[in-house]
Amino acid sequence: MAQRKDFHVAVCGGGIGGLCLTIGLLRQNVSVKLYEAASAFAEVGAGVSFGPNTIRAMELIDPLIAKGFENCATTNGWPEKKDTWFDFRTGQEKGTRGGVVAAANTHVADVKTRGKGEIGQNSTHRAHFLNELVKLIPDEVPEFGKRLKNIEEKGDKMVLTFEDGTTAEADAVIGCDGIKSRTREILLGKDHEAAHAVFSGKYAYRGLIPMDIAVDALGDELAKNSQMYMGEHGHVLTFPIEKGKTMNVVAFRTKVDGKWEDDKWVLASKKEDMVKDFEGWGDKVTSIISLMEKFDVWALFEHPPAPTYYKGRLCLLGDAAHASTPHQGAGAGQAIEDAFILSHLFGQVHSAADITQAFKAYDAVRRPRSQRVVTTSKEAGCLYEMEDEEVGNDLDKARENLLARCKWIWENDLNSQFREAQDAMMNGSKI
Repeated sequence: MAQRKDFHVAVCGGGIGGLCLTIGLLRQNVSVKLYEAASAFAEVGAGVSFGPNTIRAMELIDPLIAKGFENCATTNGWPEKKDTWFDFRTGQEKGTRGGVVAAANTHVADVKTRGKGEIGQNSTHRAHFLNELVKLIPDEVPEFGKRLKNIEEKGDKMVLTFEDGTTAEADAVIGCDGIKSRTREILLGKDHEAAHAVFSGKYAYRGLIPMDIAVDALGDELAKNSQMYMGEHGHVLTFPIEKGKTMNVVAFRTKVDGKWEDDKWVLASKKEDMVKDFEGWGDKVTSIISLMEKFDVWALFEHPPAPTYYKGRLCLLGDAAHASTPHQGAGAGQAIEDAFILSHLFGQVHSAADITQAFKAYDAVRRPRSQRVVTTSKEAGCLYEMEDEEVGNDLDKARENLLARCKWIWENDLNSQFREAQDAMMNGSKI
């Protein structure tokens, strides 16, 4: 068995990113403690999906992570749709094709991942995947009820202070504490322009429909396989979850004034508000809306680009570093890519003196890619809602864009990216 490293790492936040990082550090024989604010592991949100790039990252951290996701993931119901990410359709009579207004439900594009043996849309409930990850972490690693208050560098140690009055020491601290990250605020400064998330201009209704009811209303193909209904200032996506027992629905709208004034980001909503938001849409979308019995409305926030993901021996990962809108299904996956690169860099660290160099290399390779995901995700939301300045409501242009836009995300060579980071850390090369 390889010898345990002689330095200690504190991970703040026990969501998907924090757990994947912790598993990765343990596999690299790094001493690690995970501090979670809640009284138990729990994920906020419903469904989560991952592209082929993220499945590869899971396998590279620990094949058991990928196996755990496979255990709880749901793919498209039809075998011929296994590699389809989404079938894009018009949700209302707003798009044009050849200068002619297209009817609602006009097919726009079948966007496929296209990799050999790779699956397209795959999703699970966040809590179910979290339960699989928890199985891979020894009981003595996490501590609960540890809401971070402050981090100070004292001598050669990082000292963490928690809201319960306790403290802890580590040689390095990695903030995985999500979109409302206290670690980010400490690292950048609470008054920094990028310290806090900002409203993206869109919100979404989230709900579930039993699959048998969805099939009766929409037909087998549209209910059992992932669909994206495009429209003017709104779009609706559906996909199967719970091994095909349920159809997940997320119905997006642009907020006209671009502001979110409520302190809460998730609110209970009235059915009449959602019906009004999708008034005049086609029969498929109006059927979906009518079948949603229990739902919430979620404000979609994102992070402005941070100038750095690290400072000394303090670093950010996942949503704490680059919270994104969900329009490319890539935000959560970036946290797992982060976890692969950072945990494997720490596998090459021999003493606490090398930690800052590892963070510097991680920042150099991960920050440009993850921030590009944030930017292009927002652009994708505009594309789906016919707000893109170049594409507008031209369905032929939209198809061309849709078929190409996620390739750079899905086809990322993680091993090459790690070698680049490793070379930067070991040799001080510029990236």
